[in-house]
Amino acid sequence: MMDDVSIKVNIADVVYPLKVTTEDEPKIRMAAKLVNDKVKAYRDDYQLADKANLLSMVALQFAVEIVQFKDKQWIEDINISSDIAEMEKMLLEI
Repeated sequence: MMDDVSIKVNIADVVYPLKVTTEDEPKIRMAAKLVNDKVKAYRDDYQLADKANLLSMVALQFAVEIVQFKDKQWIEDINISSDIAEMEKMLLEI
């Protein structure tokens, strides 16, 4: 059983208190760092100051990455299914 810990995560200069499992803590901290890094990049590249706009752009970028990943997984799943069907066919011919 994982113990819960209380942590504070800073996202776009706002501190959020969270209760997370010890297993999830490093992932959450890494995710917060990724968000902050992207916020900083958008702030620097586009001179955006409004946090809502910055966070919206970051959310959009992450959403696009998720969609691209799912598309890639779907294509890989189709290829794997095709390979399995071909191997099954070959085994039946033996």
